[in-house]
Amino acid sequence: MELNLKKPICFFDLETTGVNVASDRIVEISILKVFPNGNKESHTWRVNPEMPIPPVVSAIHGITDEMVANEPTFKELAPKVFQLIKDSDLGGFNSNRFDIPLLAEEMLRADIDFDMKKALSVDVQTIFHKMEKRTLEAAYKFYCDKNLDNAHSAEADTMATYEVLKAQLSKYEELENDINFLADFSSHREFADFAGFIGYNKDGEEVFNFGKHKGTLVEEVLDKEPGYFGWLLNADFPLYTKKVLTRVKLRKLNTKQ
Repeated sequence: MELNLKKPICFFDLETTGVNVASDRIVEISILKVFPNGNKESHTWRVNPEMPIPPVVSAIHGITDEMVANEPTFKELAPKVFQLIKDSDLGGFNSNRFDIPLLAEEMLRADIDFDMKKALSVDVQTIFHKMEKRTLEAAYKFYCDKNLDNAHSAEADTMATYEVLKAQLSKYEELENDINFLADFSSHREFADFAGFIGYNKDGEEVFNFGKHKGTLVEEVLDKEPGYFGWLLNADFPLYTKKVLTRVKLRKLNTKQ
């Protein structure tokens, strides 16, 4: 079964220096762009993360410092990546919780105004876990009856993720072949930022999801405690979280004028 698309969707996978969205970096990125007419475009890049890759991480994905020493930095690659994905929805395996947040951080560090307001995201892992609760390798075997060779290679994982989603649509009648439906089905909760520090209340207003102001309107806190906003911007929060906070603050200031 082919995907029913109204716009392109980019399936992508990252190999990184670790799992901290705010501080770790990309060492490999693979993107498979699927167009509504069924055409596909694929790109894979190794990336110099400008920081050491811990040996324990290299043991997982097989990428060492020496292998990326002469590769471009993400800031150098960012314009190409952005051109590829800017008109597309995004798909991946655990992408809502890790790949998209980390990609957003890298884009913002490269001074590219990355925003998901006009894009949907389909997390194939979430669909899989809701239906079968397994790993990507098991999903590939279960849905496609294939062994996933070169697991933890960004390109192999990306292609497997794309094939698994198509097989899921064929297997489950309750899944609609519609990116809006799949994005909604594969989301865990609705957050204003990627990392989940800022959520929405029942009225669609931004609220803090952590700390002493958990459950309180962001606008209310920024209005009553302006120093808290400064602390958040200087603390070790993801850049995209800070971007959302700044957007809320500017919106609040504009409504007062």
